Amino acid sequence: LATLAAYFGLISVVGYVSARGSVGNHTFFKANKSSPWYLVAFGMIGASLSGVTFISVPGWVASTQMSYIQTVLGYVLGYWVIWAVLLPLYYRMNLTSIYVYLQDRFGDKAYFTGSIFFLISRVIGASFRLYLVGEVLYVLVFEPLGIHYILSIIIVVLSVWFYTRRAGIKTVVWTDTLQTSFMLVALVVTLVVLYQWLDIQTIGIFEYVDQHRFSQMFFWNDWTSQNHFVKNFLSGAFITITMTGLDQDMMQKNLTIRTFAQAKKNMQWFSVILVFVNLLFLVLGLMLYDFLDTNGMSITKGDEAFVRVVEHNSMPYVVLYLFVIGLIAAAYSSADSALTSMTTSFCIDILNIETKDKTIQISTRKQVHFALALLLMVVIIVFKYINSDSVISQLFKVAGFTYGPLLGLYAFGIFTKHRVKDSLTPFVCILAPLISVGLYYVIPIVFGYKFSFEILIVNGLLTFLGLVLISSRKC
Repeated sequence: LATLAAYFGLISVVGYVSARGSVGNHTFFKANKSSPWYLVAFGMIGASLSGVTFISVPGWVASTQMSYIQTVLGYVLGYWVIWAVLLPLYYRMNLTSIYVYLQDRFGDKAYFTGSIFFLISRVIGASFRLYLVGEVLYVLVFEPLGIHYILSIIIVVLSVWFYTRRAGIKTVVWTDTLQTSFMLVALVVTLVVLYQWLDIQTIGIFEYVDQHRFSQMFFWNDWTSQNHFVKNFLSGAFITITMTGLDQDMMQKNLTIRTFAQAKKNMQWFSVILVFVNLLFLVLGLMLYDFLDTNGMSITKGDEAFVRVVEHNSMPYVVLYLFVIGLIAAAYSSADSALTSMTTSFCIDILNIETKDKTIQISTRKQVHFALALLLMVVIIVFKYINSDSVISQLFKVAGFTYGPLLGLYAFGIFTKHRVKDSLTPFVCILAPLISVGLYYVIPIVFGYKFSFEILIVNGLLTFLGLVLISSRKC
Protein backbone atom coordinates (compact mmCIF):
# COMPACT_ATOMS: atom_id res chain seq x y z
CA LEU A 1 0.00 0.00 0.00
CA ALA A 2 2.83 2.40 0.85
CA THR A 3 4.57 1.58 -2.43
CA LEU A 4 1.37 2.18 -4.38
CA ALA A 5 0.69 5.45 -2.58
CA ALA A 6 4.26 6.62 -3.20
CA TYR A 7 3.94 5.77 -6.89
CA PHE A 8 0.67 7.70 -7.30
CA GLY A 9 2.17 10.58 -5.34
CA LEU A 10 5.21 10.73 -7.61
CA ILE A 11 3.11 10.64 -10.78
CA SER A 12 0.88 13.40 -9.39
CA VAL A 13 3.91 15.58 -8.62
CA VAL A 14 5.19 15.10 -12.18
CA GLY A 15 1.73 16.02 -13.45
CA TYR A 16 1.65 19.15 -11.29
CA VAL A 17 5.14 20.32 -12.30
CA SER A 18 4.53 19.73 -16.00
CA ALA A 19 1.24 21.68 -15.81
CA ARG A 20 2.58 24.81 -14.11
CA GLY A 21 1.21 27.81 -15.95
CA SER A 22 -0.53 25.53 -18.47
CA VAL A 23 -4.26 26.10 -18.76
CA GLY A 24 -4.94 26.41 -22.50
CA ASN A 25 -6.11 23.81 -24.97
CA HIS A 26 -2.99 24.31 -27.09
CA THR A 27 -1.00 22.92 -24.16
CA PHE A 28 -3.49 20.12 -23.46
CA PHE A 29 -3.70 19.00 -27.10
CA LYS A 30 -0.23 19.81 -28.48
CA ALA A 31 2.08 20.49 -25.49
CA ASN A 32 2.86 23.84 -27.14
CA LYS A 33 4.79 21.87 -29.81
CA SER A 34 7.80 21.79 -27.48
CA SER A 35 8.35 18.13 -26.52
CA PRO A 36 11.96 16.87 -26.79
CA TRP A 37 12.02 14.09 -29.40
CA TYR A 38 14.14 11.76 -27.24
CA LEU A 39 11.63 11.92 -24.35
CA VAL A 40 8.78 11.06 -26.70
CA ALA A 41 10.79 8.15 -28.16
CA PHE A 42 11.57 6.74 -24.71
CA GLY A 43 8.04 7.27 -23.35
CA MET A 44 6.43 5.58 -26.35
CA ILE A 45 8.05 2.30 -25.31
CA GLY A 46 5.81 2.18 -22.24
CA ALA A 47 2.79 3.35 -24.23
CA SER A 48 3.25 0.58 -26.80
CA LEU A 49 3.79 -2.09 -24.12
CA SER A 50 0.54 -2.17 -22.18
CA GLY A 51 -0.17 -4.12 -19.02
CA VAL A 52 -1.46 -6.90 -21.27
CA THR A 53 1.93 -7.12 -23.02
CA PHE A 54 3.83 -6.89 -19.74
CA ILE A 55 2.18 -10.10 -18.53
CA SER A 56 1.37 -11.91 -21.78
CA VAL A 57 4.53 -11.70 -23.94
CA PRO A 58 6.69 -13.71 -21.49
CA GLY A 59 3.83 -16.19 -21.11
CA TRP A 60 3.54 -16.81 -24.86
CA VAL A 61 6.88 -18.60 -25.24
CA ALA A 62 5.46 -21.96 -24.12
CA SER A 63 2.87 -21.97 -26.92
CA THR A 64 4.53 -19.91 -29.67
CA GLN A 65 8.21 -20.04 -28.59
CA MET A 66 9.96 -16.77 -29.55
CA SER A 67 7.99 -16.30 -32.77
CA TYR A 68 6.61 -12.99 -31.52
CA ILE A 69 9.91 -11.44 -32.63
CA GLN A 70 8.69 -11.97 -36.23
CA THR A 71 5.80 -9.60 -35.52
CA VAL A 72 8.13 -7.14 -33.79
CA LEU A 73 10.34 -6.99 -36.89
CA GLY A 74 7.19 -6.17 -38.83
CA TYR A 75 6.61 -3.33 -36.38
CA VAL A 76 9.91 -1.79 -37.51
CA LEU A 77 8.76 -1.76 -41.14
CA GLY A 78 5.46 -0.20 -40.03
CA TYR A 79 7.19 2.58 -38.11
CA TRP A 80 9.34 3.40 -41.12
CA VAL A 81 6.21 3.64 -43.29
CA ILE A 82 4.75 6.04 -40.72
CA TRP A 83 7.66 8.46 -40.79
CA ALA A 84 7.97 8.21 -44.58
CA VAL A 85 4.27 8.56 -45.51
CA LEU A 86 2.01 9.63 -42.63
CA LEU A 87 4.12 11.98 -40.51
CA PRO A 88 4.94 14.30 -43.45
CA LEU A 89 1.21 14.51 -44.19
CA TYR A 90 0.27 15.35 -40.59
CA TYR A 91 2.98 17.98 -40.24
CA ARG A 92 2.20 19.56 -43.61
CA MET A 93 -1.46 19.97 -42.58
CA ASN A 94 -0.45 21.08 -39.04
CA LEU A 95 -3.02 18.70 -37.54
CA THR A 96 -4.08 18.42 -33.93
CA SER A 97 -6.48 15.55 -34.59
CA ILE A 98 -5.21 13.31 -37.38
CA TYR A 99 -8.78 12.56 -38.49
CA VAL A 100 -9.20 16.09 -39.83
CA TYR A 101 -7.38 14.67 -42.87
CA LEU A 102 -10.45 12.53 -43.60
CA GLN A 103 -12.64 15.63 -43.67
CA ASP A 104 -10.26 17.38 -46.03
CA ARG A 105 -9.96 14.34 -48.34
CA PHE A 106 -13.47 12.84 -48.28
CA GLY A 107 -15.97 14.96 -46.36
CA ASP A 108 -17.80 15.23 -43.05
CA LYS A 109 -19.30 11.71 -43.04
CA ALA A 110 -15.93 9.98 -43.46
CA TYR A 111 -14.43 12.34 -40.87
CA PHE A 112 -17.12 11.53 -38.31
CA THR A 113 -16.95 7.79 -39.07
CA GLY A 114 -13.17 7.61 -38.61
CA SER A 115 -13.37 9.51 -35.32
CA ILE A 116 -16.12 7.26 -33.97
CA PHE A 117 -14.20 4.09 -34.87
CA PHE A 118 -11.17 5.43 -33.01
CA LEU A 119 -13.22 6.37 -29.94
CA ILE A 120 -14.89 2.94 -29.79
CA SER A 121 -11.51 1.19 -30.09
CA ARG A 122 -9.90 3.32 -27.40
CA VAL A 123 -12.76 3.11 -24.90
CA ILE A 124 -12.78 -0.70 -25.08
CA GLY A 125 -8.98 -1.02 -25.26
CA ALA A 126 -8.19 1.37 -22.40
CA SER A 127 -10.94 -0.12 -20.25
CA PHE A 128 -9.66 -3.65 -20.88
CA ARG A 129 -6.11 -2.74 -19.86
CA LEU A 130 -7.22 -0.87 -16.74
CA TYR A 131 -9.55 -3.74 -15.88
CA LEU A 132 -6.58 -6.14 -15.75
CA VAL A 133 -4.57 -3.80 -13.56
CA GLY A 134 -7.61 -3.09 -11.41
CA GLU A 135 -7.96 -6.82 -10.75
CA VAL A 136 -4.33 -7.08 -9.57
CA LEU A 137 -4.58 -3.99 -7.36
CA TYR A 138 -7.89 -5.11 -5.90
CA VAL A 139 -6.47 -8.50 -4.85
CA LEU A 140 -3.17 -7.14 -3.53
CA VAL A 141 -4.26 -3.85 -1.94
CA PHE A 142 -7.91 -2.89 -1.85
CA GLU A 143 -9.68 -6.16 -0.96
CA PRO A 144 -7.50 -6.80 2.16
CA LEU A 145 -8.45 -3.28 3.31
CA GLY A 146 -12.15 -4.02 2.86
CA ILE A 147 -12.54 -1.51 0.02
CA HIS A 148 -15.33 -2.43 -2.43
CA TYR A 149 -14.32 -3.28 -6.00
CA ILE A 150 -16.28 -0.38 -7.51
CA LEU A 151 -14.62 2.10 -5.17
CA SER A 152 -11.19 0.68 -6.04
CA ILE A 153 -11.87 1.23 -9.77
CA ILE A 154 -13.03 4.78 -9.06
CA ILE A 155 -9.74 5.43 -7.23
CA VAL A 156 -7.65 3.98 -10.09
CA VAL A 157 -9.41 5.86 -12.90
CA LEU A 158 -9.68 9.15 -11.01
CA SER A 159 -5.95 9.04 -10.34
CA VAL A 160 -5.34 8.98 -14.12
CA TRP A 161 -7.84 11.82 -14.62
CA PHE A 162 -6.30 13.82 -11.78
CA TYR A 163 -2.76 14.08 -13.12
CA THR A 164 -3.79 14.62 -16.77
CA ARG A 165 -6.64 17.08 -16.18
CA ARG A 166 -4.67 20.32 -16.67
CA ALA A 167 -1.84 19.84 -19.17
CA GLY A 168 -3.03 16.71 -20.98
CA ILE A 169 -0.51 15.50 -23.54
CA LYS A 170 2.26 17.68 -22.08
CA THR A 171 1.93 15.80 -18.80
CA VAL A 172 1.63 12.45 -20.60
CA VAL A 173 4.97 12.95 -22.40
CA TRP A 174 6.74 13.35 -19.03
CA THR A 175 4.80 10.71 -17.07
CA ASP A 176 5.27 8.19 -19.87
CA THR A 177 9.01 8.71 -19.59
CA LEU A 178 8.89 8.03 -15.87
CA GLN A 179 6.56 5.04 -16.24
CA THR A 180 8.68 3.51 -19.01
CA SER A 181 11.66 3.76 -16.65
CA PHE A 182 9.74 1.88 -13.92
CA MET A 183 8.65 -0.79 -16.38
CA LEU A 184 12.17 -1.36 -17.72
CA VAL A 185 13.66 -1.41 -14.20
CA ALA A 186 11.12 -4.09 -13.23
CA LEU A 187 12.01 -6.09 -16.34
CA VAL A 188 15.79 -5.83 -15.89
CA VAL A 189 15.80 -6.55 -12.14
CA THR A 190 13.63 -9.65 -12.64
CA LEU A 191 15.94 -10.83 -15.42
CA VAL A 192 19.03 -10.36 -13.23
CA VAL A 193 17.49 -12.16 -10.24
CA LEU A 194 16.39 -15.12 -12.39
CA TYR A 195 19.75 -15.14 -14.21
CA GLN A 196 21.48 -15.64 -10.88
CA TRP A 197 18.88 -18.01 -9.41
CA LEU A 198 19.01 -20.32 -12.47
CA ASP A 199 22.84 -20.09 -12.48
CA ILE A 200 22.87 -19.17 -16.17
CA GLN A 201 26.23 -17.44 -15.86
CA THR A 202 27.89 -20.85 -16.04
CA ILE A 203 27.01 -21.17 -19.76
CA GLY A 204 26.32 -17.54 -20.72
CA ILE A 205 23.06 -15.89 -21.76
CA PHE A 206 23.50 -16.38 -25.52
CA GLU A 207 24.16 -20.10 -25.26
CA TYR A 208 21.29 -20.41 -22.77
CA VAL A 209 18.84 -18.89 -25.26
CA ASP A 210 20.26 -20.89 -28.18
CA GLN A 211 19.88 -24.21 -26.36
CA HIS A 212 16.43 -23.54 -24.87
CA ARG A 213 13.53 -25.70 -26.00
CA PHE A 214 11.39 -22.59 -26.60
CA SER A 215 14.02 -20.54 -28.43
CA GLN A 216 12.86 -20.91 -32.06
CA MET A 217 12.21 -17.45 -33.51
CA PHE A 218 11.43 -17.99 -37.19
CA PHE A 219 8.82 -20.35 -38.67
CA TRP A 220 8.74 -20.93 -42.45
CA ASN A 221 7.15 -24.33 -43.10
CA ASP A 222 3.39 -24.39 -42.46
CA TRP A 223 1.75 -21.38 -44.13
CA THR A 224 -1.59 -22.19 -42.48
CA SER A 225 0.01 -21.80 -39.05
CA GLN A 226 -0.53 -18.59 -37.11
CA ASN A 227 3.25 -18.53 -36.48
CA HIS A 228 4.36 -18.40 -40.12
CA PHE A 229 7.00 -15.68 -40.67
CA VAL A 230 5.32 -13.92 -43.60
CA LYS A 231 1.97 -13.72 -41.79
CA ASN A 232 3.51 -12.45 -38.57
CA PHE A 233 5.84 -9.98 -40.30
CA LEU A 234 3.17 -8.41 -42.51
CA SER A 235 0.69 -8.40 -39.63
CA GLY A 236 3.20 -6.57 -37.46
CA ALA A 237 3.76 -3.95 -40.15
CA PHE A 238 0.06 -3.30 -40.68
CA ILE A 239 -0.72 -3.36 -36.96
CA THR A 240 1.81 -0.58 -36.50
CA ILE A 241 0.58 1.44 -39.48
CA THR A 242 -3.01 1.30 -38.24
CA MET A 243 -2.75 1.14 -34.46
CA THR A 244 0.05 3.72 -34.30
CA GLY A 245 0.08 5.73 -37.52
CA LEU A 246 -3.71 5.97 -37.80
CA ASP A 247 -4.33 6.19 -34.06
CA GLN A 248 -4.76 9.60 -32.43
CA ASP A 249 -3.46 8.19 -29.14
CA MET A 250 -0.02 7.23 -30.44
CA MET A 251 0.40 10.01 -33.00
CA GLN A 252 -0.59 12.85 -30.69
CA LYS A 253 2.69 12.46 -28.79
CA ASN A 254 4.66 12.69 -32.05
CA LEU A 255 2.78 15.81 -33.09
CA THR A 256 3.93 17.60 -29.92
CA ILE A 257 7.48 17.64 -31.36
CA ARG A 258 8.33 20.97 -32.98
CA THR A 259 9.59 19.81 -36.38
CA PHE A 260 9.05 16.89 -38.72
CA ALA A 261 12.80 16.18 -38.79
CA GLN A 262 12.84 15.64 -35.02
CA ALA A 263 9.62 13.58 -35.13
CA LYS A 264 11.19 11.38 -37.80
CA LYS A 265 14.28 10.88 -35.63
CA ASN A 266 12.03 9.96 -32.68
CA MET A 267 10.22 7.28 -34.71
CA GLN A 268 13.43 5.77 -36.08
CA TRP A 269 15.14 5.43 -32.69
CA PHE A 270 11.98 4.20 -30.98
CA SER A 271 11.45 1.43 -33.56
CA VAL A 272 14.96 0.06 -32.96
CA ILE A 273 14.78 0.23 -29.15
CA LEU A 274 11.41 -1.54 -29.17
CA VAL A 275 12.94 -4.64 -30.80
CA PHE A 276 15.47 -5.05 -27.98
CA VAL A 277 12.86 -4.46 -25.26
CA ASN A 278 10.53 -7.12 -26.69
CA LEU A 279 13.46 -9.49 -27.04
CA LEU A 280 14.20 -9.05 -23.34
CA PHE A 281 10.56 -9.90 -22.50
CA LEU A 282 10.85 -13.11 -24.56
CA VAL A 283 14.12 -14.07 -22.84
CA LEU A 284 12.37 -13.42 -19.53
CA GLY A 285 9.69 -15.87 -20.64
CA LEU A 286 12.31 -18.61 -21.10
CA MET A 287 13.61 -17.99 -17.58
CA LEU A 288 10.12 -17.93 -16.06
CA TYR A 289 9.26 -21.37 -17.41
CA ASP A 290 12.59 -22.82 -16.31
CA PHE A 291 11.94 -21.44 -12.81
CA LEU A 292 8.47 -23.00 -12.79
CA ASP A 293 9.82 -26.38 -13.95
CA THR A 294 12.66 -26.34 -11.41
CA ASN A 295 10.21 -25.72 -8.57
CA GLY A 296 7.63 -28.22 -9.83
CA MET A 297 5.04 -25.50 -10.37
CA SER A 298 2.31 -25.77 -12.99
CA ILE A 299 0.12 -23.09 -14.56
CA THR A 300 -3.10 -23.30 -16.57
CA LYS A 301 -2.34 -20.40 -18.92
CA GLY A 302 0.69 -18.37 -19.96
CA ASP A 303 -0.51 -15.16 -18.34
CA GLU A 304 0.04 -16.77 -14.93
CA ALA A 305 3.77 -17.41 -15.44
CA PHE A 306 5.10 -13.98 -14.45
CA VAL A 307 2.75 -13.64 -11.48
CA ARG A 308 3.44 -17.12 -10.09
CA VAL A 309 7.20 -16.61 -10.22
CA VAL A 310 7.38 -13.16 -8.60
CA GLU A 311 5.11 -14.24 -5.73
CA HIS A 312 7.20 -17.37 -5.00
CA ASN A 313 8.73 -17.35 -1.54
CA SER A 314 12.26 -17.73 -2.91
CA MET A 315 12.02 -14.44 -4.81
CA PRO A 316 13.17 -11.23 -3.06
CA TYR A 317 10.28 -8.95 -2.09
CA VAL A 318 11.74 -6.21 -4.28
CA VAL A 319 10.88 -8.32 -7.34
CA LEU A 320 7.21 -8.48 -6.34
CA TYR A 321 7.08 -4.76 -5.60
CA LEU A 322 8.75 -3.90 -8.90
CA PHE A 323 6.44 -6.28 -10.75
CA VAL A 324 3.36 -4.50 -9.40
CA ILE A 325 4.85 -1.07 -10.13
CA GLY A 326 5.93 -2.18 -13.61
CA LEU A 327 2.47 -3.55 -14.35
CA ILE A 328 0.80 -0.37 -13.15
CA ALA A 329 3.26 1.76 -15.11
CA ALA A 330 2.68 -0.21 -18.31
CA ALA A 331 -1.09 0.14 -17.96
CA TYR A 332 -1.08 3.77 -16.86
CA SER A 333 1.24 4.83 -19.68
CA SER A 334 -1.41 3.62 -22.14
CA ALA A 335 -4.41 4.75 -20.05
CA ASP A 336 -3.32 8.35 -19.54
CA SER A 337 -2.56 8.90 -23.22
CA ALA A 338 -5.80 7.12 -24.19
CA LEU A 339 -7.87 9.42 -21.97
CA THR A 340 -6.06 12.48 -23.33
CA SER A 341 -6.35 11.43 -26.99
CA MET A 342 -10.04 10.55 -26.62
CA THR A 343 -10.63 13.98 -25.10
CA THR A 344 -8.76 15.60 -28.00
CA SER A 345 -10.62 13.63 -30.66
CA PHE A 346 -14.06 14.16 -29.10
CA CYS A 347 -13.51 17.89 -28.62
CA ILE A 348 -12.10 18.57 -32.08
CA ASP A 349 -13.73 15.92 -34.27
CA ILE A 350 -17.17 15.62 -32.67
CA LEU A 351 -17.76 18.97 -30.92
CA ASN A 352 -15.57 21.11 -33.23
CA ILE A 353 -14.61 23.32 -30.26
CA GLU A 354 -11.84 25.11 -32.14
CA THR A 355 -14.51 27.34 -33.68
CA LYS A 356 -15.82 28.45 -30.27
CA ASP A 357 -14.79 31.10 -27.75
CA LYS A 358 -11.57 30.23 -25.88
CA THR A 359 -13.24 30.25 -22.48
CA ILE A 360 -15.90 27.86 -23.73
CA GLN A 361 -13.21 25.71 -25.33
CA ILE A 362 -11.42 25.19 -22.01
CA SER A 363 -14.58 24.50 -19.99
CA THR A 364 -15.87 22.09 -22.65
CA ARG A 365 -12.56 20.23 -22.74
CA LYS A 366 -12.58 19.83 -18.93
CA GLN A 367 -16.15 18.49 -19.01
CA VAL A 368 -15.36 16.02 -21.80
CA HIS A 369 -12.19 14.85 -20.06
CA PHE A 370 -14.08 14.09 -16.84
CA ALA A 371 -17.03 12.50 -18.66
CA LEU A 372 -14.73 10.14 -20.55
CA ALA A 373 -13.05 9.15 -17.27
CA LEU A 374 -16.51 8.28 -15.92
CA LEU A 375 -17.20 6.27 -19.08
CA LEU A 376 -14.02 4.26 -18.55
CA MET A 377 -15.13 3.51 -14.98
CA VAL A 378 -18.51 2.25 -16.18
CA VAL A 379 -17.04 0.01 -18.89
CA ILE A 380 -14.47 -1.48 -16.48
CA ILE A 381 -17.20 -2.26 -13.94
CA VAL A 382 -19.31 -3.85 -16.71
CA PHE A 383 -16.30 -6.02 -17.61
CA LYS A 384 -16.11 -7.12 -13.98
CA TYR A 385 -19.73 -8.13 -13.80
CA ILE A 386 -19.72 -9.86 -17.18
CA ASN A 387 -17.46 -12.20 -15.20
CA SER A 388 -16.17 -14.03 -18.27
CA ASP A 389 -12.60 -13.68 -19.49
CA SER A 390 -13.56 -15.15 -22.88
CA VAL A 391 -16.32 -12.58 -23.45
CA ILE A 392 -14.04 -9.68 -22.47
CA SER A 393 -11.25 -10.99 -24.71
CA GLN A 394 -13.71 -11.23 -27.60
CA LEU A 395 -14.79 -7.63 -27.01
CA PHE A 396 -11.14 -6.57 -27.07
CA LYS A 397 -10.63 -8.51 -30.31
CA VAL A 398 -13.71 -6.92 -31.90
CA ALA A 399 -12.34 -3.47 -31.01
CA GLY A 400 -9.29 -4.34 -33.10
CA PHE A 401 -11.49 -4.79 -36.16
CA THR A 402 -12.39 -1.10 -36.05
CA TYR A 403 -8.90 -0.17 -37.27
CA GLY A 404 -9.52 -1.86 -40.64
CA PRO A 405 -11.78 0.92 -41.95
CA LEU A 406 -9.18 3.52 -40.95
CA LEU A 407 -6.54 1.58 -42.91
CA GLY A 408 -8.80 1.46 -45.97
CA LEU A 409 -9.77 5.13 -45.75
CA TYR A 410 -6.21 6.43 -45.45
CA ALA A 411 -4.86 4.04 -48.11
CA PHE A 412 -7.56 5.13 -50.57
CA GLY A 413 -7.05 8.79 -49.73
CA ILE A 414 -3.26 8.75 -50.03
CA PHE A 415 -2.74 6.36 -52.97
CA THR A 416 -5.65 7.34 -55.22
CA LYS A 417 -6.98 10.61 -56.59
CA HIS A 418 -10.63 9.59 -56.71
CA ARG A 419 -13.48 11.13 -54.78
CA VAL A 420 -16.16 9.04 -53.11
CA LYS A 421 -19.82 9.56 -52.36
CA ASP A 422 -19.26 10.70 -48.79
CA SER A 423 -22.78 9.83 -47.66
CA LEU A 424 -22.02 6.13 -48.36
CA THR A 425 -18.68 5.91 -46.54
CA PRO A 426 -20.23 5.05 -43.14
CA PHE A 427 -21.97 2.02 -44.70
CA VAL A 428 -18.71 0.80 -46.28
CA CYS A 429 -16.82 1.27 -43.00
CA ILE A 430 -19.44 -0.68 -41.03
CA LEU A 431 -19.87 -3.47 -43.57
CA ALA A 432 -16.14 -4.22 -43.97
CA PRO A 433 -15.52 -5.15 -40.29
CA LEU A 434 -18.72 -7.23 -40.19
CA ILE A 435 -17.59 -9.25 -43.22
CA SER A 436 -14.10 -9.56 -41.68
CA VAL A 437 -15.52 -10.95 -38.43
CA GLY A 438 -17.50 -13.50 -40.45
CA LEU A 439 -14.41 -14.53 -42.43
CA TYR A 440 -12.36 -14.80 -39.25
CA TYR A 441 -14.65 -17.52 -37.90
CA VAL A 442 -15.84 -19.21 -41.13
CA ILE A 443 -12.59 -19.61 -43.12
CA PRO A 444 -10.91 -21.89 -40.51
CA ILE A 445 -13.93 -24.19 -40.57
CA VAL A 446 -14.24 -24.36 -44.38
CA PHE A 447 -10.59 -24.20 -45.51
CA GLY A 448 -8.59 -24.91 -42.36
CA TYR A 449 -6.75 -21.60 -42.63
CA LYS A 450 -6.42 -19.78 -39.29
CA PHE A 451 -6.25 -16.02 -39.36
CA SER A 452 -3.82 -14.21 -37.14
CA PHE A 453 -3.41 -10.42 -37.12
CA GLU A 454 -3.50 -10.45 -40.94
CA ILE A 455 -7.29 -10.22 -40.69
CA LEU A 456 -6.58 -6.51 -40.24
CA ILE A 457 -5.16 -6.41 -43.80
CA VAL A 458 -8.28 -8.18 -45.12
CA ASN A 459 -10.46 -5.68 -43.25
CA GLY A 460 -8.60 -2.72 -44.74
CA LEU A 461 -8.70 -4.24 -48.24
CA LEU A 462 -12.48 -4.74 -48.01
CA THR A 463 -12.87 -1.10 -46.98
CA PHE A 464 -10.63 0.00 -49.87
CA LEU A 465 -12.66 -2.04 -52.39
CA GLY A 466 -15.89 -0.65 -50.97
CA LEU A 467 -14.59 2.89 -51.47
CA VAL A 468 -13.66 2.01 -55.06
CA LEU A 469 -17.27 0.97 -55.65
CA ILE A 470 -18.64 4.27 -54.38
CA SER A 471 -15.97 6.43 -56.02
CA SER A 472 -17.07 8.77 -58.78
CA ARG A 473 -14.33 10.89 -60.34
CA LYS A 474 -10.82 12.17 -59.80
CA CYS A 475 -10.11 15.03 -57.43
